[in-house]
Amino acid sequence: MRTYDVAIIGGGIIGCSIAFELSSHGFRVIVVDRQEPALEASWAAAGMLSPAPDSPRDAPLVPFARESLRLYPQFVQAIEEKSGKSTAYTRHGALEVFLSAGAERRCADRLRELSQVGIPAEPLLCDAARKLEPAIGASTGAALRIPGEATVEPRVLMDALAAAVRNSGAEIRSNCAATGIIRDGQRCAGVLAGGETISAGHVVLAAGCFSGQITNEPWLARIAPVRPVRGQMLALRPAADGRLRQVVRSDSGYLVPRSDGRIVAGSTLEEAGFEKRVTAAGLRKILDASLETCPALASAEVVETWSGLRPGTPDDLPVLGSTSAIGLEGLWIAAGHYRNGILLAAATAKLFREWITGAEPSFDARRFSPARFALPKAGAKSAD
Repeated sequence: MRTYDVAIIGGGIIGCSIAFELSSHGFRVIVVDRQEPALEASWAAAGMLSPAPDSPRDAPLVPFARESLRLYPQFVQAIEEKSGKSTAYTRHGALEVFLSAGAERRCADRLRELSQVGIPAEPLLCDAARKLEPAIGASTGAALRIPGEATVEPRVLMDALAAAVRNSGAEIRSNCAATGIIRDGQRCAGVLAGGETISAGHVVLAAGCFSGQITNEPWLARIAPVRPVRGQMLALRPAADGRLRQVVRSDSGYLVPRSDGRIVAGSTLEEAGFEKRVTAAGLRKILDASLETCPALASAEVVETWSGLRPGTPDDLPVLGSTSAIGLEGLWIAAGHYRNGILLAAATAKLFREWITGAEPSFDARRFSPARFALPKAGAKSAD
C-alpha cells in the first residue's frame, strides 16, 4: 500500500491546482481521476477570469473571486516556470454591452452593482465602444468597460498545469476511479481507487459534479450536494471584421477571443443530469445571442461545438473546507465551483495549502463550509 501526505480525488482545475500548490511546498501528493484529467468542466470552460457577479446570488462569492483574480498572475507564472509551457493568460479587460430598449438604465444599474462590490468599471458612449470593438452591432445602446478582467485558454492551461504537477513530484493516475474513503476511527486515512488502497494523511474531494459518488460514504452527497449543470458552447472562426480584442458580454451570452483568432461563444444553463451532448436548440440560442451582439459574426465558420457539466450547488456557491466539524477528520471538500472553477483555482489552491499546513488562512471562507449543508451528526458512520 502506497502512502502519501495528500490524496486528491479529481484531476480537474481545482484538484490539480491544489496538488501543484501542495507538492510545490514539499508534500507527497497523488491525484486520482476517473478518466484522463481535465476532460470535464475544466476542458469545456470559456476561460473568463471575471469576478463580476452574474446575479445577486453571486454576491457572497465576489470577495473570493476578486482575491483569486489578484493571485492569478503569480499563479500562472509558477505554472509556466515549472512546466515550461504557456497558459495563454491575457489581461485585456472586458466589454459589457446592453442591447435594445432600456439599455442606458440597465447599464447604470450594472455600474452601480459593480461599484458596490468594488469592481472598477467605466461607462462608454456607443461610438467609443464601437471604436474598441468594431464588430459590435447597432443595437448596442450602452456599454461598460471592465479593465481588470483577464482570460486563459483552459485546455492550454490544464496541459501546462498537469505538467507542472508532475514536475513538482506529484503523481497523477488516470482511469483510476475513487470508490470509497478509508476510515481509521473518526479519521479519514486514505482512499480506495482503481481497486487499490491508497493511504494518505489528508484526502481532498475535488471531483466536480461527481463528488457525491463515493459509494461507501453516502452522507458525503448531503454535505457536498453537487449536481451537473450542462453548458453548451461553440467556437467560431470569424473574418477580419468579426474579430475581437477582448471579452464581449451581453445579457444573453458571451464571446471570448482566443489567441489563434477563434471566438468561443456561450452558453446554456441546463438541468439535464449527466447527459453531455449538444442540441440544436442550445446552439441556436448561442448563435442568436452572438449575432445580436456582433452581427459581423454572421459569416464566421463554426469550427467546434461541445458541452460540459458544471458542478452546481443549491446556493450556487462552492463547498470548501474540512469535514471535521461534522464527524470526520482528515477529509476536505473542494467542489461546487459552478461557473467559476477556472477563476477560483488560484485562491482555492492557496487556501487549501494554508488549511492543510495549519497556517493562518489568508481568506475567511467560512461562508463556503460544507457544514452549511449538514444535518445534525451527518458525518457519523451510523447516520446511514
